[in-house]
Amino acid sequence: MHIFDIVCAHMDAVRLPLYAVHATRLNQPDSPTLLFLHWHGFRRATPLRLPGVTLPARAVPSSALQFDGPWASSNAAEEELLDAAWRLGAWDVERLQQRACNSAGAPASEAYACRLAFGDNAAGHPDDAVLGAGAPVRGELMRQAAQRGYARWLFQPVKGGVWAGVGPGDDSLDADGGRRSACPVRPLPRGSDSRTVYRLGRLDRLLLP
Repeated sequence: MHIFDIVCAHMDAVRLPLYAVHATRLNQPDSPTLLFLHWHGFRRATPLRLPGVTLPARAVPSSALQFDGPWASSNAAEEELLDAAWRLGAWDVERLQQRACNSAGAPASEAYACRLAFGDNAAGHPDDAVLGAGAPVRGELMRQAAQRGYARWLFQPVKGGVWAGVGPGDDSLDADGGRRSACPVRPLPRGSDSRTVYRLGRLDRLLLP
């Protein structure tokens, strides 16, 4: 199954809108790709009910999925992510190329970002469940990323998400917020710039002031 099909299957199962999707993988060939689905919604953490007491609802934890290689090419994983973002109606996809955060002189913020990218509880709150389902090798991949570096992709879906009717007009979207055509955007080579933004949205109308 493609990443797009699996994301849609999870949306049907969870029955909550998506706020964002991000993916992470090591800077090495055939590394597993971790996909994180961030839900928009709150649910009671316990079925316990006490007279006169209102227990606060908690944010629904994110889901973590693991996609293993071997990949058909060095760009195959990114092609899958771009295709999923395109068909889910995202306006753009951000790719960040991050160095090893265990390198000499690296600030603490890079280690914090690495933990977030791999779905770790970076804030350290013991009662804060950040993942509802975890990938089997997530912790080991995070430790390797601290030594070798990693790449992280981020996009916000319109189809099945909370972004319908928000942001710039996009003539490429269908009525449900998605796109049915094949993704026209191809992966770009890694250059000196650590941040790459793939623009997916399109406006064909002339807007007059």
